Amino acid sequence: MKTPAIRAFFDEPTYTVSYLAWDEETKSGAVIDPVLDFDLPSGEADVRSAEAILAAAREEGISIEWVLETHAHADHLSAAPFIKQQTGARIGIGRHITEVQKIFRPVFALAGQTTDGSDFDRLFDDGDRFEVGGLEVEVLHVPGHTPADVAYLIGDAAFVGDTLFMPDYGTARADFPGGDARQLYRSIRKLLDLPEKTRLFMCHDYKAPGRDEFAWETTVGAQRRGSVHVHDGVSEDEFVAMREARDAGLAVPRLLLPSIQVNIRAGKFPEAEDNGIAYLRIPVKPVRHGVAAD
Repeated sequence: MKTPAIRAFFDEPTYTVSYLAWDEETKSGAVIDPVLDFDLPSGEADVRSAEAILAAAREEGISIEWVLETHAHADHLSAAPFIKQQTGARIGIGRHITEVQKIFRPVFALAGQTTDGSDFDRLFDDGDRFEVGGLEVEVLHVPGHTPADVAYLIGDAAFVGDTLFMPDYGTARADFPGGDARQLYRSIRKLLDLPEKTRLFMCHDYKAPGRDEFAWETTVGAQRRGSVHVHDGVSEDEFVAMREARDAGLAVPRLLLPSIQVNIRAGKFPEAEDNGIAYLRIPVKPVRHGVAAD
């Protein structure tokens, strides 16, 4: 079994980990979950995080063939279009992104938003396999956090997106539209049925209480023995009760509104207006007047 070389890139403002994975023999590679730097108060976007990945690829002599998204992220904007522009790479995501597009098109009143996934270059089905150089990549559909989540298994390394966090932090939330805690449990067990030595690479780390350093790599065995949410012995019903209670108290991600409407379009912003500026939408709930105080 051929295994990839891997470099991780941590974006502390969004606690996101992006990856450059490549075949050391052919120097063909893929970027997984790249971050676009975005300042919400000013609306300014920057590509410095993506540039760091491209600089590392140049240092290693890597030709980037793919940008692989694990799902449509709700906490950061994707830099996939920039990497595609710079390298010619194809952008891939799970086929169920079409469900996410259908969910959020009415939320943002995006009349022109397609719901067929055509913003992406390839939509992956569960069990699909493709090659990056001499590396075989297997796609695992792992819904629950969103309907479209996938993990990418490359040799002994699985890039699991938001489905799992480090063992001392637990698991992803399942309360976004289309999310489902019961599906999430089953997806996690699917991942934990992989061989115990399989390396798991997280998309986020929030540094659990008592831990001094950020971390994003663990193993199936470590999760099965030590996950605070889904270690061996935790039943589906127990997990669902825990997850739904925990989700009820979580805050909305700071970048959710810009992230979703950009990421369901493969990271593309809306077309600029006549003044050269692109605009995103903010849904505003009607103000309720005349409601009596308790």
